[in-house]
Amino acid sequence: MTQTGIPYVFMRGGTSRGPYFNRKDLPEDRETLAQVLIAAVGSGHPINIDGIGGGVAVTTKVAMLSPSEDDWADVDYFFAQVSVEDRLVDFKPTCGNILSGVGPAAIEMGLITPTGDETEVKIRAVNTGAKVLARVQTPGGVLRYDGDAEIAGVPGTAAPIALSFMGVVGSSTGAFLPTGNLRDTFDGIEVTCMDVAMPMAIARAADFGLTGHETVQELDDNRDFFARMEAVRRQAGAAMGMGDVTDSVTPKFGLLAPARNGGTIATRYFMPWTTHPSMAVTGSQCLASCALTPGTVADGLLERPPSGPANVVLEHASGTIEVLVDFEMGQDFTLNSAGLLRTARKLADGLIYVPSTVWKGQ
Repeated sequence: MTQTGIPYVFMRGGTSRGPYFNRKDLPEDRETLAQVLIAAVGSGHPINIDGIGGGVAVTTKVAMLSPSEDDWADVDYFFAQVSVEDRLVDFKPTCGNILSGVGPAAIEMGLITPTGDETEVKIRAVNTGAKVLARVQTPGGVLRYDGDAEIAGVPGTAAPIALSFMGVVGSSTGAFLPTGNLRDTFDGIEVTCMDVAMPMAIARAADFGLTGHETVQELDDNRDFFARMEAVRRQAGAAMGMGDVTDSVTPKFGLLAPARNGGTIATRYFMPWTTHPSMAVTGSQCLASCALTPGTVADGLLERPPSGPANVVLEHASGTIEVLVDFEMGQDFTLNSAGLLRTARKLADGLIYVPSTVWKGQ
């Protein structure tokens, strides 16, 4: 045999897509695992011609599922971000959009049995320790993909998947404000370093000479901005205790600006070396928390509600995303949970093949 076949389910989760594997079907050691994922996605080529990646960061993501080792959860979700061209795999972050497909994928794999018209799947995000309750539509005990829910960045409609995120504060760095400050300054740019579901460095678009309403293409073409942003991001990562983040996709970077289209605040999210075509689920929670917290770089860009829960509508490059934030405002901002509505769809299943020189299988 010159190739090794690995069972997989290929799914769109939210505004991302990628292969979903049963963890037991993959190599145990991280080095071999990384090489398998690189081969499966086709990292190392701008359009991933020798794999199933789509040539952009939102289509080179991988989910690995297993029965949970946590007493609370049903499923453990282990995420990997595979680079498009650099043959790198980052196991540090998680992805909330790919997480949107974990419930349906777990049912497809037989890890979860539907329990009625709606099935609750308790998910532990292995990378960060976050706990997420996903409510999946299973009318008559049958997994349903069609429905009326619509999310910006995805054409058409599908069955709604309700996600409730818990335990996401400090999930990567151990602190809501990893530097201990509401604002820090790097290269003359004021930044709020915050860790809610995803560690982020967040700045005002105006401080980079931007409106915050630029298109994805306009931002991606602005290489001077990316150079300045990357310098700030690296310094922020070090200040957040994350070490040298040169080759890591975290911390992510976000920009804030006043809303123009009826939302709470305008946002742009970076992955971090390209502009996200819409908005990351994890990033949306961090940006919403930053918007609600007095003293951050969001000051003056919105009218904050005095108490929670609050529905924060983030305007992004493809439309809007709503984050229902349950919070308390005493001396400090305290996040209890964040809820979002996503959709997912199974695209294919079967075996994905990698060269046996990469891995000979179990």
